[in-house]
Amino acid sequence: MKTKSVIKSNMKTKPLGNSDLFITPIGFGAWAIGGSGWEFGWGEQDDKASVAAIHRALELGVNWIDTAAVYGMGHSEEVVALALRTWPGPRPYVFTKCGLRWDEQGYVHRSLTADSIRRECEDSLRRLNVDVIDLYQIHWPTDDLEEGWTAMAQLQKEGKARWIGVSNFDVDEMRRAQAIAPVTSLQPPYSLVNREVEHEILPYCRSEALGVIVYSPMASGLLTGAMTSARAARLPASDWRSRDVEFHEPRLSKNLSLVERLREIGQRQGRLPGQVAIAWALHNPAVTGAIVGSRSAEQVERNVGAAELYLTDEEIAEIEGRTTYQPELVMAV
Repeated sequence: MKTKSVIKSNMKTKPLGNSDLFITPIGFGAWAIGGSGWEFGWGEQDDKASVAAIHRALELGVNWIDTAAVYGMGHSEEVVALALRTWPGPRPYVFTKCGLRWDEQGYVHRSLTADSIRRECEDSLRRLNVDVIDLYQIHWPTDDLEEGWTAMAQLQKEGKARWIGVSNFDVDEMRRAQAIAPVTSLQPPYSLVNREVEHEILPYCRSEALGVIVYSPMASGLLTGAMTSARAARLPASDWRSRDVEFHEPRLSKNLSLVERLREIGQRQGRLPGQVAIAWALHNPAVTGAIVGSRSAEQVERNVGAAELYLTDEEIAEIEGRTTYQPELVMAV
């Protein structure tokens, strides 16, 4: 199936939570471009392809990049900086994250001590070659949440971070953070494969007017239309997905069956399954934007059209395997 040609987009933007940032529905996700050599890498990656992917996303109207210090043990941030140095257009927003540290073997552990966060921030500023981080986020919560969030608020006061947010927090953890300083946004996983945040977390974010930028809307590649059982079986050991239960039976077949519903709906509009998966996540009124990872310019071109793909209520019901649309399932958030 041929997809519709992708041209320069005039994507509508939305305000992110309580910030002055107006973001496009899709952001460039820089997890995979960190490459291999660490616990949650995606296998070998060519830096030139990564830079080309970032440039193509910006050409097509994407105005924010989401990365993290831990991605490739700092390498993703360095690649983002390289792409921005060679980008002639308007500077996009740069979001990054802290709280995951690594050892020499590439194994990751969590730390939210104030000293650790301050060192991470300084290192990220240096690697990214920026004076301020547009959105600085705690990657994962720990028992040191209060100490960590206090440190984040201090970095914001010092002008090292314009806005501060959290990732992978539950409602109680967000409340604990908000008791110390305002939370701009949450970054949770959200896809047809992982819908846990619909029950409590997204309704809370909407009620508190928190921005929500979801990650893995295509379930780490499962819903792109390019993943097959054979390809999943061939994932190298350097790709963390080779150890993910979603890429193994019995879950793999169920996940891939979702793709056929996405494919059928996409074919009606000349769209790929991955675009439909992203548009499904963006359809939720609590969601401000979706982080879409890409490892090449071609992947960017296949995915970015999701920002302007409108799904009807009936199509949403069809995607979810329901015979009728149930507005309460969406309006609850």
